[in-house]
Amino acid sequence: MKPIYSLEALKADIEKEPMAVVYFSSESCNVCKTLKPKIIELLNVRFPGVSLLYVDIEKSPVISGQYRVFSIPTIDIFVEGKEHARFSRNLTFFEFEQALRKPYEILYS
Repeated sequence: MKPIYSLEALKADIEKEPMAVVYFSSESCNVCKTLKPKIIELLNVRFPGVSLLYVDIEKSPVISGQYRVFSIPTIDIFVEGKEHARFSRNLTFFEFEQALRKPYEILYS
């Protein structure tokens, strides 16, 4: 999981990676702390080609404002630089995995 601290760095990473997951969170979010290792494990095991980027909204409010993140955790999936799916607050792992599966198979098969 790569921490991101500037809007420019986030945009550059999203553009250069075929698939990227951006995890918006904060250190004070207990749900986020529980969910984060599960997201990391899922990506490492099932989707190893996907780049995982981390934005702490308390440390980088400009990024969260620019990407309209108003609740955490928020997870954005980007495919070839474009937002493919977004999950906020209430997410199921099944829906998240399904949103990753098809574009991943197209890009990495």
